[in-house]
Amino acid sequence: MGDPPVRFGGRGGESLSCPYPNNLMRHKQRKECQYKATGKVIYDEFCPTYSKPIIDEIDRVLARHYGFTDEELDFIINYDIKYRMGRDALENDESS
Repeated sequence: MGDPPVRFGGRGGESLSCPYPNNLMRHKQRKECQYKATGKVIYDEFCPTYSKPIIDEIDRVLARHYGFTDEELDFIINYDIKYRMGRDALENDESS
């Protein structure tokens, strides 16, 4: 069963099947910690850095839907790189 499409009305009625949740699940890391008060805690740590291309595509669809300029979209994508993904993510991509 695939992801339901995310539909945006108006401006051409684009639809985008959103693989973001599946991508997050695919790249999660299972972690375990031992605490005195609660004992062993097992949790999933999600790494959205691996989903950056999907996030950028979602941003592009939303930018078209809301009528953002190219400059506004560029700001959003670069903000994402700088503050959400961390400066190291950009440096790692360039060195690869």
